[in-house]
Amino acid sequence: MGTRAVLFALDGTDSARVLACEDDDTLTSVVAEIEERWDSDHLCELDSSWDALHRCLTDGDLAFDNGDFPLSHAILGGVPLHEGDDYIVCHVTAEQVPEVAAALDALDGPWLRDRFATLDFPAYQGTGDAEDIAYTQAFLPGLRDFYRTAARDGRAVIFTVGQ
Repeated sequence: MGTRAVLFALDGTDSARVLACEDDDTLTSVVAEIEERWDSDHLCELDSSWDALHRCLTDGDLAFDNGDFPLSHAILGGVPLHEGDDYIVCHVTAEQVPEVAAALDALDGPWLRDRFATLDFPAYQGTGDAEDIAYTQAFLPGLRDFYRTAARDGRAVIFTVGQ
């Protein structure tokens, strides 16, 4: 899986623009415009931790529709918008974001470590060792803060990653 995963909290205008895209080329262009602005107050870089985080927040699988809402929507959930295999863009509505934020608020580093220990991660390319777990744990506070801010500001969220 790709390593440069980024979540963007979108205002109503950008959310509508993303949802109105009728093909992958248009979607990629709109997302590129959003990325170029690099609004650091409304984004969360996950690097390669997104894979393990999604697996821990769901059922251990890496899929669009696994796990239970609201945690299933934190990273790879919501509506997948890009149809090709080279890029992923998933959209979570502004109405769903507060529920995701509240669910994430209850999680901490020890919870994540326990999830690593109890879940089977089919086809996971990480090591699952203490260093891998610590690396993934380091991104959890930023993810919680990001969703908390997006909820406060009434924003939708898109998850983006190239493969």
